[in-house]
Amino acid sequence: MAEIPDPDEPESGPDVITDGVFEQEFYLDGEQAGAFLVELGEQLQSGNEITISSAEWELPFTFEEPVELEIEFLGYGDKELEIELELRGARDEPAPHVS
Repeated sequence: MAEIPDPDEPESGPDVITDGVFEQEFYLDGEQAGAFLVELGEQLQSGNEITISSAEWELPFTFEEPVELEIEFLGYGDKELEIELELRGARDEPAPHVS
């Protein structure tokens, strides 16, 4: 049976992050990481808006191009491959009018 929400109670759902600083690190197996990257890639291909979320939070983000992709390989000792994607936020304000 579906519950009818009480209008006096705050709505429960993920926190939507739109400002401030947010950072979270995940440890996934290859299959989980691949699925995440495929979904993120599909969002990148379909427009300039992405949304990343968990059960506790949601992070919508509008970006502008170009997208920066950095690949770093450390091939000595404990080898490491780092792939970093950096998106710049879209500017909401129009350019000033010059007459």
